[in-house]
Amino acid sequence: MIGIIGMKKGMTSYFNESGQQIQCTVIEAGPCHVTHVKTEETDGYNAVQLAFHDKKDKSVSAGMKGHFKRAGVSPKRELVEFRDFDLEANLGDTVEADIFDEGDLVSVVGTSKGKGFQGVVKRYNFRGVGDATHGQHNRQRAPGAIGMASTPSKVLKGQRMAGRTGGRRVTIQNLEIAKIIKDKNLILIKGAVPGHKGSYVIIHQK
Repeated sequence: MIGIIGMKKGMTSYFNESGQQIQCTVIEAGPCHVTHVKTEETDGYNAVQLAFHDKKDKSVSAGMKGHFKRAGVSPKRELVEFRDFDLEANLGDTVEADIFDEGDLVSVVGTSKGKGFQGVVKRYNFRGVGDATHGQHNRQRAPGAIGMASTPSKVLKGQRMAGRTGGRRVTIQNLEIAKIIKDKNLILIKGAVPGHKGSYVIIHQK
């Protein structure tokens, strides 16, 4: 596996070599620093910990300051561990966007936008109950019956109902890298990725 931590910067349009317009998400991918290396002998599995985005010293605990000092890097805000990292990495090494190539298919992990408490029409795409006529005045966006009659005489666990929407960890697979701007560590990924502007995302390829 190879991967990198990035920050979603927004969306834009990109015209490829054939003149086709592609809607892309712009991600600032790295530079990330290797802050810990795990091996089969010492930890039972192989992994590399990457760190991204500088953080103020006053916001870092004493233990984490020692962790970053041992790696020879400044304190970072986001830490992610990648198992079975395919590239050779040592403490303090830098991982940048050029670990990927244009045209690669990657998975992007992020936290979806929080939308607060929502009804079943927005949360699960219900159509609502009945028509807006024949005396109805407040049933257009209702979920309908949720019970199960006298047997089992309860609402079953997992029933789709109104509730908090968004704000969950989401993975979107097989997204194509449209373009890589190496000097600015920017990756343009075809389509949309989860999260709001300024949120952290993980890009990885198995």
